Amino acid sequence: MLRILITAGPTHEPIDPVRYLGNRSSGRMGAAIARAALAAGHQTTIIAGPVTVAIPSGAHRIDSETAAQMEAAVLNQFPHHDLLIMAAAVADFRPKAVSSGKIGREGSLTIECEPTRDIVAAAAASKRPNQRVVGFSLESTGGPDRAKQKLHRKRLDMIVYNPIETMNSAAVGAELIYRDGRSEKLGVMSKEEFAGVLVERVARLF
Repeated sequence: MLRILITAGPTHEPIDPVRYLGNRSSGRMGAAIARAALAAGHQTTIIAGPVTVAIPSGAHRIDSETAAQMEAAVLNQFPHHDLLIMAAAVADFRPKAVSSGKIGREGSLTIECEPTRDIVAAAAASKRPNQRVVGFSLESTGGPDRAKQKLHRKRLDMIVYNPIETMNSAAVGAELIYRDGRSEKLGVMSKEEFAGVLVERVARLF
């Protein structure tokens, strides 16, 4: 049995009390991985952003909204787990300043943004020799080569390459890329089927 930590869904980076920047993520992939992990008998914790899908009740759930909140939860929980699967679609940018009141719609609006911290890279930098970190790479350009660059730059043990067309779809045609140079192209399958394959493959990392 492994202790698996999973992140799911988007993050919402506030602009004002009613508006935010975020990615189009439902959390379906992370929830499917959590179900597969539970079915395989693993102790499962899921850090969920503002998801729109059901999270399996057997998992220990921790809610977060912003990238900073998700990062704090991941870095707090990861030391107590064997494996992190970073399936969340974390916003890459957040507004530098957040308005305390709702911004009116008169005229134009310019929002200055700053990058959010790279959560999976921070977790990988802190991992112990007996821990593993798996990331996701959703790409519109660069393909698997860009995913491989991310794997090595962020010091991950595996990365899941997804073409951008799979975003918010029921099916996925992913490629698993390993730190030792191996890669495994998977056929198109439902996210539930893929989650089962992924959980089986990441268990082999140990």
